[in-house]
Amino acid sequence: MVQHRQLSMLALGLAAALPYATFAQQHKAGSFEDGGDTLVSGMMLFLGNEEKLYILDKSEANPTQINGHPAMGAVYDIATRTATPMLVTSNVFCASGMHLPNGSFITLGGNGAIGPGGDIGDVPNPGGGSGQYDSVFGDYDGALAIRVLDPCTSADNLHDTKCQWYDDPSVLHMQKRRWYSAAEPLGDGSVAIIGGFVNGGYVNRNFPNTDPAYEGGAAEPTYEFFPSKGDAQVMKFMVDTSGLNAYALSYLMPSGQMFVQANISTMMWEPLTNVEHRLPDMPGGIVRVYPASGANAMLPLTPANNYTPTVIFCGGSDMPDEAWGNYSWPFINTWDYPASTKCHTITPEPTDGSTVDYVEDDDLPVHGRTMGQFISLPDGTMLLVNGGANGTAGYATQTLLTTSYSDMPLGMSLSSGPMGQPAVYDPRKPKGQRWSTAGFDTSSIPRLYHSSAMLLPDASVLIAGSNPNVDVNMSTVYPTTYKAEIFYPSYFAASNRPVPQGVPKTLSYGGPSFDITIPASSYSGAANDAASNTTVVLARGGFTTHAMNMGQRMLQLNNTFTVNRDGSYTLHVSQAPPNPNILQPGPCLLFVVVDGIPSNGTMVIVGNGQIGQQPTAAAAPLPASVRLDSVSGTGSNVVNSDNSGASGTSHTVLIAAIVAAVAAVGIFGAIFGIIIAKRRRAAAKASSLSTGYPLARGASSTDGAAGGAMTTNMRGVRDSDSSAFVPLQHDNPSMMSWNASSVSVNSPVPYSPYRDDGLSGGRGVASADFDPYDQSAPRMSTSQVPRRF
Repeated sequence: MVQHRQLSMLALGLAAALPYATFAQQHKAGSFEDGGDTLVSGMMLFLGNEEKLYILDKSEANPTQINGHPAMGAVYDIATRTATPMLVTSNVFCASGMHLPNGSFITLGGNGAIGPGGDIGDVPNPGGGSGQYDSVFGDYDGALAIRVLDPCTSADNLHDTKCQWYDDPSVLHMQKRRWYSAAEPLGDGSVAIIGGFVNGGYVNRNFPNTDPAYEGGAAEPTYEFFPSKGDAQVMKFMVDTSGLNAYALSYLMPSGQMFVQANISTMMWEPLTNVEHRLPDMPGGIVRVYPASGANAMLPLTPANNYTPTVIFCGGSDMPDEAWGNYSWPFINTWDYPASTKCHTITPEPTDGSTVDYVEDDDLPVHGRTMGQFISLPDGTMLLVNGGANGTAGYATQTLLTTSYSDMPLGMSLSSGPMGQPAVYDPRKPKGQRWSTAGFDTSSIPRLYHSSAMLLPDASVLIAGSNPNVDVNMSTVYPTTYKAEIFYPSYFAASNRPVPQGVPKTLSYGGPSFDITIPASSYSGAANDAASNTTVVLARGGFTTHAMNMGQRMLQLNNTFTVNRDGSYTLHVSQAPPNPNILQPGPCLLFVVVDGIPSNGTMVIVGNGQIGQQPTAAAAPLPASVRLDSVSGTGSNVVNSDNSGASGTSHTVLIAAIVAAVAAVGIFGAIFGIIIAKRRRAAAKASSLSTGYPLARGASSTDGAAGGAMTTNMRGVRDSDSSAFVPLQHDNPSMMSWNASSVSVNSPVPYSPYRDDGLSGGRGVASADFDPYDQSAPRMSTSQVPRRF
């Protein structure tokens, strides 16, 4: 590994000196490489710039320390595959996040302060139902927080305040407590923040569900904006989808309306007027929102489809409604229930007058999948990674059918059968031929709950995370994971890649076109053919967490070309379409793709870099393409011999020269009778056939409770309900270090990981403020005899 990194740095140095040279491809298509140690488990990721990727984790016993307590954040250097811890002071557990027009990122909400074992912080909020601060982990309540980061590069002093998280909820915060909220930007760059838990659990409801709006105070059915556009307002859709609406799936449409999907319901929503227009339900009763966590993404926006958005959903779960249980746990053994194999697409704003409805697409290959994650690739395909063949996201210490933690076969994991082999979906292929796994290796690392993935500037995909446990647990079946991997899609079979020249750093909405030159060394064969098969795309990876990428989009710019006598050709490229709703303002990677082989991506800013109405102009006409016969490229068309088995994603594998900045990176009991019996057999088959991962009993697991609430009292004063002193966040107080080796991770009587009441020896104070934390609350029987539905 050390030698590999040295070679990578040498290649980068040569590339800087010889920007137009041709470099040999070093990575095997379809393979995984060691991505190094992320220091904190990769629950959340976003690409800050061409050099740095940022990682966030919940407050837990991570061995890496910062300022005397476990780190929750890190910055990852793509070239060296090394991470450096970053200070995050409020608990970012299960927050949402989004880019801003200037390239900064925000994270929104999270959990209350948590200490060892997932117990609430030792300085409670008023009422005692959640933590304000924990003196061991050093984390503050994060449920109101708005954290801001301005990404820096290696040329900056990464320890400078300007390169660090701004994280002080006493100064910058939301109106409402939000855990598992959704975030989607509008065309002006402001961000809609939708729903979430106030305090958390497996699903966002009690059972029976007698208060679908607020669940006794634990649900938040409102929305608000950053920056604020007024008081938070109730969204009826969030009431109607009660329980299964955490991380609602949200996509802005060209009209400015927002497509929103949760539970099995769908709507178009007018964000500025709060008017809802209901669309058909998800077919088959399949839930795609968390914790079913079906893969979802917007398909590429292209001139060919007139930039008309289509959203795809794959996998998830068709468990009956009662099986989802309540805040504490599911009511069936989810790990025995296969995930859905079905895929559906919907075009919410068709331009041909067709009816808006879901359309069944090709089934997933091999098995169903929960927690699968789509990554839009610059060649126009969709890569599916991570997840499990059975069950759901989330974790628990029991179910209604398995009432003893000692009988839980997978520790706290509610999923089984990790899906280690990626698959690729090509929307341009005929129906029945859109999925392929050809040439793809299978990772040996289970990537289940709290896994993540992000497209990197060299068009590889970084994969990180997985921790279906309340705290750090390295000895259970599916442990806390700090190891990153880099996956190399099929286009890495090309020996060389394009090296475009003249790529801009900013793009406008409409206006004059710009030129990019492709040198002769970037391709082989006839120049006319290469130029005719070249596209320019904008790729936004977004903010990834919980098997989805909020804000992810892929958009192809329109272009023509002129072939030059020296074998180069000039691309005449349109600016972004003059409608910011199609691609909201902010950072993107610009790739030039020659015959399916992408260049290295260049980070660009689309729009004016400010929140507010974006200037637009009519798109300037492009000149007609100019062809020139008898002109050819000088690049290699050799395919690496060890990549010969990789799928070419329907493109001819050619060409090109590697870009100068290429970095060396790259898942009811008796109720269902025959149905559940069939599903258990299918699940067992999936576990044995698809993964090679263990489905074992008796593995140890961390016990504890994760909970959440919020406060704006972050000052260094005594809390009125506590004798403990709460230090100022920026005072960096001296705190007791967390010594994982001296603390047992196995409590004799584990309790629900979503409780904050301090049962089973926890340090918290019991509270009945919210029904989920009150054992006298009405819910399904927890006796040893399962109720029949």
